[in-house]
Amino acid sequence: MAYQLQRINDAARTDPRGFLEECDAEFQRKIDAAAERIVANLDRSPIVLLSGPSGSGKTTTAMKVDDALEKRGIITQTISMDNYFQTVSPETTPRTKSGGYDFESPLCMDMELLNEHFDALSAGREIRIPHYDFCRQMRDTSKCTPLRLKKNEVAVFEGIHALNDEISGRHPEATKIYISARSNVNEDGKVIFKGTWMRLVRRAVRDMNFRGHDILGTLALWANVRRGEKLYISPFKQRADIIFDSSLPYEVSVMKHFALPLLEAVPEDNPRRKELLEMIRAFQAFEGIDPDLVHPDSLIREFIGGGSYHY
Repeated sequence: MAYQLQRINDAARTDPRGFLEECDAEFQRKIDAAAERIVANLDRSPIVLLSGPSGSGKTTTAMKVDDALEKRGIITQTISMDNYFQTVSPETTPRTKSGGYDFESPLCMDMELLNEHFDALSAGREIRIPHYDFCRQMRDTSKCTPLRLKKNEVAVFEGIHALNDEISGRHPEATKIYISARSNVNEDGKVIFKGTWMRLVRRAVRDMNFRGHDILGTLALWANVRRGEKLYISPFKQRADIIFDSSLPYEVSVMKHFALPLLEAVPEDNPRRKELLEMIRAFQAFEGIDPDLVHPDSLIREFIGGGSYHY
């Protein structure tokens, strides 16, 4: 699917508030469809596996699915698969070709424990969800969280490796969702703004706002993030029961307020400078939309802040 630049700009000029409301309503329809699919599958499995590449808005989407399920009488327990990372070890942690730790690899995950927990939850037994201390890069066994699913409860496991064969292949009965900002923006039949650019922009803005990383740090990691996507995430998206496009037609117009200053500040000797200049020119083709018009529960709030969800 592709959005059309002229329609976006026309709407941004004439009725930006109505445009945002229309786009958010369409996104909610996708959420409701996913919730209905999960409810229909409850007799087979209480497990939901939710995956997607960096910058897809997995966390907000998972929360929105939770809300939609609760309106249907289903209580959700959302679990970040980041807590199932293995303790970093020079002997066992996989490495990239350059010799650094490959934190994008599924081998960093405790797949056996995940599968044990899926089996236990499906059988009505209690599990103890681990807690991962990212500062120390190790599992903290003193902070495990107990969980046993009751009737009309589901467990949503959210993480980039949720559809990996070692998980979804061993649990085909689970409801599987793949999320990515997939849509380009076209003008006269040509791509003017790529979906992958939007995910990079989302991550750069979020890193700046909430993680203390400047755009140079985000750019330095991006090549390895994309490598990990191509190797470990995208190949498994066809396992999904639902492929969910998390892009919003209005987001480039909103994000330009945050992204343009970041992109324009990148030094000219940056190795990605050519692509960044293309992105700057693309942003300049969009009419801006005031970020204050963005609803507090919009997925975009995950990246720009000021939202109603807590992360």
